[in-house]
Amino acid sequence: MRERVAAWLHALLLLVGAACLAFLSTRHGFVADWSANARASLAPQSRAVLAQLAGPVEVTSYATPGSGLRPIIAAFLARYQRFKPDLALRFVDPEQDPAAMRAAGISVDGELAIAWHGRKERLVTLNERDFTNALQRLARGGERLVAFVTGDGERRPDGQANADLGTFVAQLEARGMRAVPVNLDAAAGVPQNAALVVLASPQAALAPRAVTALTDYLERGGNLLWLTEPGRDDLGLAPLAAALDVRVLPGTLVDAAGAAAQVPDPSFVVATQYPQHAITRGFDLTTLFPQAAALAVVQGSAAWAAAPLLRSSAQSWNETGPVAPGAGGAPIRQDPDQGELRGPLDFGLALTRLSPSPDKGEQRVVVIGDGDFLSNSFLGNGGNRALGERVFDWLLGDDALVDLPARGAPDRSLALGQRGLTALTFGFLIALPLLLLGAGAAIAWRRRRR
Repeated sequence: MRERVAAWLHALLLLVGAACLAFLSTRHGFVADWSANARASLAPQSRAVLAQLAGPVEVTSYATPGSGLRPIIAAFLARYQRFKPDLALRFVDPEQDPAAMRAAGISVDGELAIAWHGRKERLVTLNERDFTNALQRLARGGERLVAFVTGDGERRPDGQANADLGTFVAQLEARGMRAVPVNLDAAAGVPQNAALVVLASPQAALAPRAVTALTDYLERGGNLLWLTEPGRDDLGLAPLAAALDVRVLPGTLVDAAGAAAQVPDPSFVVATQYPQHAITRGFDLTTLFPQAAALAVVQGSAAWAAAPLLRSSAQSWNETGPVAPGAGGAPIRQDPDQGELRGPLDFGLALTRLSPSPDKGEQRVVVIGDGDFLSNSFLGNGGNRALGERVFDWLLGDDALVDLPARGAPDRSLALGQRGLTALTFGFLIALPLLLLGAGAAIAWRRRRR
């Protein structure tokens, strides 16, 4: 009897202990990351950024329910929620709520909108580096003044016409940038507190005073974004081009590779691959550039370190004649006698040098042979807006916020020499089949003996 009671008490104690453990597991969690390089957990840099964000962070994902992106996004953000429980994730179906998607400036399925204390960031690529940097920009805040040159037919930063930049600039202002129009011919010069100057596709020749103000701004170490267009080589900007050691090639850049992306107009350059640069690192979206001009770096000058940012395909050239097909529908062809150069040709350059200003480190300039890709008409095409944001982030110094080290699995690649490949081929193609044939023959021989 006593033994039976003791057995029942023992079973009851086991049940009570299991219930207590189950209750404690709902209140206290334990997570261990056994992966190589702890790649399944947040890096210490990301945790430090989360510690700077006091208060809730709201993340809205505009992902279609059937696309399979929602589980991926939820699993990715769960690593951040483990260290910041008040980071909330909300999904919005872009097909059911297109008005909310347009109001948020979302154009890509799965894009994230991050909000904290009234500040906003948008993210297209899903990786720890970009997401942590977006959080760092929110935490850093601070309004940065960007001067847009006006007065000579430039694209207006607050305009709603098709060629203006109003939609793009409004989204940048939500990220802490303040756009200020500046007429350099009438003003005393570039404002001293301007973090960046934008010269966006002037249509008329700039006055010598305005060009001098721009070159003086460069000599003081200011950062510049220059958007130019084909056939704009007579606008008095030769001193600016000479100061940057850049030359705008004649004609319009045409690229037959766009036909693969269902773009029949050869003057619409489609970019799917990009040269290696801090702006394009990890960027794999397709971008569209209508009516672009090719650029070249003046050889023999070491004032600037120039890096290609945008490059056409090998099927491109700078067409100096009419871009439309000729009479009878004849296609346009490259004519070397007219100074037309075979691609690949650069139409976007990133320039850097040691800043002449003692209180700055590096001076940065971006020259792009097209301004339409950021205009109200073409901003929603592919990754145009995302690329524009990356350009502004780099020019404003926001690319150097957090540099996370690579933490890939050490066994994802197998490096074999010629001997190893030979042994592997011999083993799988000859030795293993012979071994299986021998085993089969041995089994059959033993069965016949029985």
